Amino acid sequence: MKSKIVIIAFLLCSTLNWAQISKQQELEARKEKIINAILQYNGLLKIEKKKETSVLTEIKEKNARIKLSQNLINTNETQVKYISNDIAKNQNIIKSLTKELEILKSDYASMIVKAYKSRSQSSRVMFVLSSQNFYQAYKRIQYMKQYAGFRKSQAEEIKIKQQRLNEAIVALQSKKEQKEKVIVQTAKEKEELERQKQEKEKLVKIIQKDKKKYSAEIDKKEKEKRDIDKQIKKTIADAIVAANKRAAEKAKAEAKKNNTSTKTTSTVKTTPAASSVTSSKFILNAEGKVDSDNFKANRGKLPLPVEKGYISLPYGDQPHPIHKNLTTHNSGVEITTQAGSYARAVFGGEVIQIQSIYANNYAVYIRHGDFITLYMNIESLNVSVGDNVSIKQRLGKIHTNSDGKTTMKFIVTQNTTTLNPSSWLSL
Repeated sequence: MKSKIVIIAFLLCSTLNWAQISKQQELEARKEKIINAILQYNGLLKIEKKKETSVLTEIKEKNARIKLSQNLINTNETQVKYISNDIAKNQNIIKSLTKELEILKSDYASMIVKAYKSRSQSSRVMFVLSSQNFYQAYKRIQYMKQYAGFRKSQAEEIKIKQQRLNEAIVALQSKKEQKEKVIVQTAKEKEELERQKQEKEKLVKIIQKDKKKYSAEIDKKEKEKRDIDKQIKKTIADAIVAANKRAAEKAKAEAKKNNTSTKTTSTVKTTPAASSVTSSKFILNAEGKVDSDNFKANRGKLPLPVEKGYISLPYGDQPHPIHKNLTTHNSGVEITTQAGSYARAVFGGEVIQIQSIYANNYAVYIRHGDFITLYMNIESLNVSVGDNVSIKQRLGKIHTNSDGKTTMKFIVTQNTTTLNPSSWLSL
């Protein structure tokens, strides 16, 4: 029973230790991505400083940098907690090993003293010869062999315990240094976060001075954004109706063919209902279901729709830069990259629509079962409607605006329902 308890305890500790290492690796990977995004931001900022940028654009960029800093600080603080747990665990191991080593050394010392006292070869011979019979003599010889073997094993165990103790001490020191490094990095990032917030406040004050001018500019852009979102929703709804209509016609043709071959007239069971043609959801065949399931299975693993860049405006409701009580809604994420960059597919699929938003500014719609990924602000296209694209395939060159910003908008929907792209991308 005791042995079972020991085995269970060992397995539980091993599982917890593995989970701890796995979490640390996950945090390190997340940190690396955030730091890379910050480096991207800093690199692009140097280029943009040479150009004239609007105050509103600068505020948006400051918000993006603040968000990156907050993410890095949160990740660092979580990592410090895990490192502290590792340090406590190593300290307990060192304490346990030290105690075990002391007991082993004490027992070994006592054994050596006894061995020294009976070190004479004649005493060992006399010990055997004084046996009452052959069986006792044999047992005494075996005992002396076992005793010698035990002494050797004790010495080996002391050596192994000492080695493990040394390794635990080195590991403890390494963890302490790692913790100190993360704490220093966190402190620096907190200083940078405060600096970014102060710079943002200065920009907000500039807007407050000329509130009318900037309010009109913001309202105009918000209206444009709402109009574009309406266009997108209608385009997706139309694409669903068209796809379902094609599916219904194909099913009808197949049913007719089957009925001709079997000389039956009933087609009701094999033809989609008329209401499905105007449905707000894609009617999926077996292949479509596979495409949808594959896309869903890669949630959180999809690459960025650009080779290099960072999210400069997240999904969802954002605080209004002027009217504190108001919020603006972003239906996707905006990703800032360097001039000359290309949008790329985040997953394999079919180009079902290319929409002209402005003159020489396009949106590319790619279908993955009942999911759609949408890539906006593309000025020159590399694909056409009906093309089957693969993951990371170039879709077109991203437009650089008059402020010198190269930004694309990325949207994910399931049918007509907009989803948060950040939860799908590997960030």
